[in-house]
Amino acid sequence: MAEIREQVDALLERFFDSKRAEADALSSRANELVSEVRELTMRGGKRLRPIVTAAAYRAVRGPGPVTATYEVGASLELLQTYLLIHDDWMDEDVERRGGPAVHYAFQQRHGRAHLGASLGVLAGDLASTFSWELFLKSELPARRRDEALALFVRIQKEVFAGQQLDLMVDEDVERMHDLKTGSYTTRGPAELGGLLGDASEAQMTSLRDWSTPLGVAFQLRDDLLSTFATAKETGKPGDDLRHGKHNAVVAAFERLGPSEQARSVVDAVWGRTDATDAAVRLAEEALRGAEAEVEKRLGRLVEQARSALAASSFDEDAKQMLFEVTRRLTERAS
Repeated sequence: MAEIREQVDALLERFFDSKRAEADALSSRANELVSEVRELTMRGGKRLRPIVTAAAYRAVRGPGPVTATYEVGASLELLQTYLLIHDDWMDEDVERRGGPAVHYAFQQRHGRAHLGASLGVLAGDLASTFSWELFLKSELPARRRDEALALFVRIQKEVFAGQQLDLMVDEDVERMHDLKTGSYTTRGPAELGGLLGDASEAQMTSLRDWSTPLGVAFQLRDDLLSTFATAKETGKPGDDLRHGKHNAVVAAFERLGPSEQARSVVDAVWGRTDATDAAVRLAEEALRGAEAEVEKRLGRLVEQARSALAASSFDEDAKQMLFEVTRRLTERAS
């Protein structure tokens, strides 16, 4: 996994060097967009999507190098950059991965909110184009190329549908998570890894059966972190309560039928960016029952993913790698 991260980072750095040279030839100002896309992409990030892609490729191909997956993995990182830039703008977040959100960085630099937002949207669009550029250069088997292109399109349409459900506070939180996160974090990368390895239909089914519950479990862990963890732990403001996010914890809280007192404590901070730390801590205590429910559901999803791996025809080394990916994506923060 460390080798995959290192190689994908090196590929991305080379790619950004070439994009800076291209931007310089267009305009002295064009590099500002490239620089912000690079800054967010290279600022942290666990490279989970390249790891999932490489692990799936290894599972279907057997022992050997996974270098054929690096460009697809890097393109998925740029796809994430695109989505994060637009997501932060939509949510009016000012921080991402321990630094300024892209639209906010532009606002601070130029002193105009609308200009900053507009440049942020353009930077996201540029990251999307970069993602496609790398994807189209990837080492896809000729007979699976059309299938992979259709999958890359489908991944993005699912993300957009999931983001819409998120913005509209849809009650089906797990469906939203499956579309918004699972599509491009686990299921999509796993299927792409399978196509890169020219997987059989049975192998593709095993990859889907593993990666679909894993994607929801991954986002449930993120919901728990975003509700109860600090910004220092997560690299972004860990305050879904202050932002009024209808995540899995809040949905579980509502299903449990809270007392009027517990509801009033949560309502006092939910969607209130000026809520005090003390008030947030009280709300977190009121949500402990919901936290336990989400942890139980997460555990069931992880077991479902692990059972799919155990039933697959992948060799034991491949299974162990996929088991480890499962653990890394869903483990509780220390």
